[in-house]
Amino acid sequence: MARIDRVIIRETTYIALWVLILSALTQAVFLIVRAWDPSVLLGNLYGAAVAVLNFFLMGLAVQRAAKQNEEGARATVRASHAGRTLLLFVFAAVGVLLPVFHRVTVLLPLFFPRLAITIRPLLDKRKKGDSSREK
Repeated sequence: MARIDRVIIRETTYIALWVLILSALTQAVFLIVRAWDPSVLLGNLYGAAVAVLNFFLMGLAVQRAAKQNEEGARATVRASHAGRTLLLFVFAAVGVLLPVFHRVTVLLPLFFPRLAITIRPLLDKRKKGDSSREK
């Protein structure tokens, strides 16, 4: 097995941090509206783990694809996307069907990585603005 690139670890950690923050916010909302029960926490943990795993597997696929020619890379990324989509569907279905998990908190974290990716340029722009002020 190939060594995992540090960039993949760093980016997955970034995504995991945001998934954790947004999951905590989800828990707080459920507490505020007095709809919290253990299934909310379990569903959130399950969905968050699936979301981070999906992102990590995508990173591994990109790492593999970067070492291939264009055609091989395209096939690798396409196969990874299909496999990860199936994986997400199966995990989401299991999470929704098992009564131990709250349906909303199983599905909601699957969107958290996309939100984290969307927020990233705003944070980077802000960081660059702060460093230019220091100079």
